[in-house]
Amino acid sequence: MSQTDSFIEEVTEEVRRDRLFRLMRRYGWIAVLAVLLLVGGAALNEWRKSQAEARAQATGDAILAAMQADEPQARVDALASVETHTPGAQAVVDMLRAAELVADGQAEAAAGALDSIATDGELPEIYRDMAGFKSALLAETLGDEERRLRLEGLVSSGSPLRLQAEEQLALMDIAAGAREDAIERLQRIMDDSMVTSGLRRRASRLMLALGAEDAAAADTAVPGTGGGN
Repeated sequence: MSQTDSFIEEVTEEVRRDRLFRLMRRYGWIAVLAVLLLVGGAALNEWRKSQAEARAQATGDAILAAMQADEPQARVDALASVETHTPGAQAVVDMLRAAELVADGQAEAAAGALDSIATDGELPEIYRDMAGFKSALLAETLGDEERRLRLEGLVSSGSPLRLQAEEQLALMDIAAGAREDAIERLQRIMDDSMVTSGLRRRASRLMLALGAEDAAAADTAVPGTGGGN
């Protein structure tokens, strides 16, 4: 390489470094800001998570404390003062209050509280379905026709509680003397891939009591002695 070429290369390299330094001085703050935003965002996210966990724990502790009261009405009052921070948590507290209202002989008030949850479009569907199902179980607050419509709505909607609703409809069929309809419902429960062992066992034994064919074999085919709902 000639001295001229070497000189040109050194000058070119110096120009590049000078240009790079100027760019860094002009735009380097952007890179620093980006790093600060990333670090700050991660820290803020962790803080929010810790705050959410702390609030959830506080709500859980308040619920447990409320449930320690001796009388149902005292538990109702204590639950009413529990502070929640999410619609789902409030729905859970309201369902617990409804259960205590039932225990205190206030079925109509309990049904009203559950119906408010069931019709709240802001809540996830599982909360609404659960509240609607519990409300339908309060037979003294509903006529048979309305109760059946609500339970059939859960079945037809594909709700996670559809099998429990189907079981209740089968019991209503039995009470009404509709033996074949009850057996048909119970068989659908047993054939469903999502049925729990406890529910399958109950359905099988009801079919056996109704004199359905093969019910005894189906009952002995249920694994284990325990089971879910």
